[in-house]
Amino acid sequence: MEKRTKRVLTEIKEYIVILFGMFIYTLGWVFFLIPNGLVGGGVTGISAVIYYTTGFPVSYSFFLMNGLLLAIALKILGKTFGVKTVFAIIAGTIFLRILPDLIPSDLIQNIAIDNGKLLSAIIGGGLAGAGIAINFTQGGSTGGTDIIALMINKYRNMSPGRLILMMDVIIVASSLIIPTEAGVGQRVAIIIYGFILISVTGYTVDMVISGAQQSVQMFIFSHHHDAIANRITSIGRGVTVIDSMGWFTKEEGKILMTVVRKAESSFVFKAVKEIDKKAFISVSNATGVYGQGFEAIKK
Repeated sequence: MEKRTKRVLTEIKEYIVILFGMFIYTLGWVFFLIPNGLVGGGVTGISAVIYYTTGFPVSYSFFLMNGLLLAIALKILGKTFGVKTVFAIIAGTIFLRILPDLIPSDLIQNIAIDNGKLLSAIIGGGLAGAGIAINFTQGGSTGGTDIIALMINKYRNMSPGRLILMMDVIIVASSLIIPTEAGVGQRVAIIIYGFILISVTGYTVDMVISGAQQSVQMFIFSHHHDAIANRITSIGRGVTVIDSMGWFTKEEGKILMTVVRKAESSFVFKAVKEIDKKAFISVSNATGVYGQGFEAIKK
């Protein structure tokens, strides 16, 4: 019963986080990007182009195109992914529909429009990227090219941010051929701002995801290595014991080597301090850790 309650609470938390991620994502578009007429990547970028040329609401295009992509992804990414992504798409559609009416136009004018397209592209792209990454960490997606990126990432160790960036470059560049009343110079400028926007978005996705998954390799030198090793294994992390000899003292000893998530390193530091205040610890960032308890090894 306790396990079931814990699982339900965990799922509720995940959906709340996804909702927050979609709010950040749509806020970047509604507040900074669409008011400046900027074109980004993904389904939202395509929806924005449709809106600029026809006046068709962004929320409707966003929902319809994502529904088509989601139908393809369900078989590849599983039903759990589908449920979370359906929730994210519905939340995004609602936010795209109601936020423009809730945010005062004077506030958008003073913060987004008056400060120029470049700053809006950077801030809006950062918010959109953070929203995408937050959904990725919960096993969901904001839809669109994110779905395609996750389908590829399931079988290849390829950066989701880089995959999104490549697809979004094509989307932004293709907006040049869509007929509009804007002059050629203005359209080229919009595309340049779009490239800046999607670069910031892709970079933010990778930064947020790598921050959540970053690991560290720790070497611990202590005469109380048994107690420290037992404490580290209590959190489910492995420890390797290496024979050593101090060259200055000529004393033989043991070195503990362990790899943990960066968020778990504080537990290791606390444990070592409680057991042996004279211990020596060396810590280095691990750029990639694959195997049990970390990332799965893919093709």
